[in-house]
Amino acid sequence: MSLQTKLVNAGRKKRYTQGAVNPVIQRASSLVFDSIAAKKEATENRTNGALFYGRRGTLTHFSLQDALTEIEGGAGCYLYPCGAAAIANAILAFVKTGDHILVSEASYEPTQEFCNHILKDLGVETDYFSPLVGRYITNHIKPNTKVVFLESPSSITMEIHDVPAIVKAIRNINPQIVIIMDNTWAAGVLFKALDHDIDISIQAGTKYLIGHSDAMLGTAVANERCWDRLRERSYLMGQMCDADTAYMAARGLRTLAVRLKQHHESGLKVAKWLAAHPKVATVNHPALASCKGHEFFARDFTGASGLFSFVLNDHLNDVQLSDFLDNLTHFSMAYSWGGFESLILANQPEELAKIRPVSGVSFDGTLIRLHIGLEDPDDLIADLSAGLDRIKLNKNKANALQSLI
Repeated sequence: MSLQTKLVNAGRKKRYTQGAVNPVIQRASSLVFDSIAAKKEATENRTNGALFYGRRGTLTHFSLQDALTEIEGGAGCYLYPCGAAAIANAILAFVKTGDHILVSEASYEPTQEFCNHILKDLGVETDYFSPLVGRYITNHIKPNTKVVFLESPSSITMEIHDVPAIVKAIRNINPQIVIIMDNTWAAGVLFKALDHDIDISIQAGTKYLIGHSDAMLGTAVANERCWDRLRERSYLMGQMCDADTAYMAARGLRTLAVRLKQHHESGLKVAKWLAAHPKVATVNHPALASCKGHEFFARDFTGASGLFSFVLNDHLNDVQLSDFLDNLTHFSMAYSWGGFESLILANQPEELAKIRPVSGVSFDGTLIRLHIGLEDPDDLIADLSAGLDRIKLNKNKANALQSLI
């Protein structure tokens, strides 16, 4: 079955739709049993889709879990209130005091903060590695390493892991290590993590699954080896999401393929335009050769989403940044991404260096992160062009740029 067809139909069993096109919204805490026998049966099958208690889920939750399990090719899917909760609980499910984990240094900053504070207080040691480490991940593995956490493309700077090389190297040393990947950028479909022998694929469903910037959700799809433990540990930690959010994510699945196609096409058009702009030093878009690890993207991914970054030649001061960003028409300044609207944020290299503990950063200019939404890309290009024109460089820089035009 093609991806588009699967996205339309996954999780739409008659049990979940009850005669409607979409799964029902079933809000419940207590679920009533008709008899002692029915209560016993529900208790025995509470991990297999029986209606047991609201925290285990309702038909609305089961529909989304079934859909994501099918789409990502796993043994089961757990739902969380946000992506950060999915990351934290997936790691917590497989570590204890005295253990060691490895995390990509270019992972989502809240992931690093969780490791540096919560895990540290629990006596779990975290070491970081370069996102381009490849098979040399073996240099960082210790006898007590229990989890390796990947994120590809990397947060903000967009490096691509050589996932097959990393996984093969880990499995050769210790096949029991649990490999977890933040797969949000690819929406769980542009990169099939579990097909690459990743144990758990995580998404901030807040982004592309919801798709409209109006709800928070985290998902974790696990393979057979890790599913039972992930499910039960997450349940004991009280993790769940509400039925309405699960419904919104299931609805978002139906248009995910066409939205991602537009994000891909528009994002690449904007990225190529930026790559030719005289004020831009480099563009970090996985589909462009200028992005570190592009060859792995070309080999392992089936498309791109709308998130990428670019680095300016200049390190902008606050006034210059305000000139650029404060008067944009189609780009909003906001955290998150993955919705229908285009977003923009600035990052200074010295700020990024603080969360790149191994290799730091290799550029001096201000980095701009974009999420390209569903607007006409020509309108977005015109907006960025006007913004870049508003940046007043010092006289020497201005003269140098003028000579290039």
